[in-house]
Amino acid sequence: MPLGAVGTYLIGLAARERRATAAAAALGIASVDGAYAIMAALAGAGVHQLLSEASGWLTWAAAITLVLVAVHTMRMAIRRYRGHTGTLAQHNNLSPARAYLSLVALTAVNPATLITFAAVVVGRAQIGSSWLAVALFALGAFMASAVWQLLLAGGGRLLGRLLRGRRGQLGIALGSALIMLALSAGVLLS
Repeated sequence: MPLGAVGTYLIGLAARERRATAAAAALGIASVDGAYAIMAALAGAGVHQLLSEASGWLTWAAAITLVLVAVHTMRMAIRRYRGHTGTLAQHNNLSPARAYLSLVALTAVNPATLITFAAVVVGRAQIGSSWLAVALFALGAFMASAVWQLLLAGGGRLLGRLLRGRRGQLGIALGSALIMLALSAGVLLS
């Protein structure tokens, strides 16, 4: 399973937030993967053509979104650090619902996700056309993604526990934000 900008953000979020918030964020990513799997299984060559034509603006949208998320992550980390709001348990500001919706939006415009499922559209003949085949494919994609994303969230939570202090939390947030900025530059240069 790949670890890109969205996974990096999830690890950083999980390190700073409650378990329920991290799990909701992970399931937000898996939900988009499941929805894209359904669309890929049902789609034909027309959707592949549409994705190819839209790749330019989707790439820019993804890069801009990654930059905005990275800047927001840095800003909040520095604000918490300067405000001396304490350790992880004292600044859980993100609700599980908001984390879920945020990661749904971020994953939906992530070009890596779109490219993966565009490749599935091209190889669609192997999925089959029955409703059962489509449902099983989508369920499998969702379950595989959910397990991977929950593992990443668990790893992030562990990292957050190991680096519990203010400086550790600042380092995790700034590190994940810098990785997101680098990945957004990579998206634009590819």
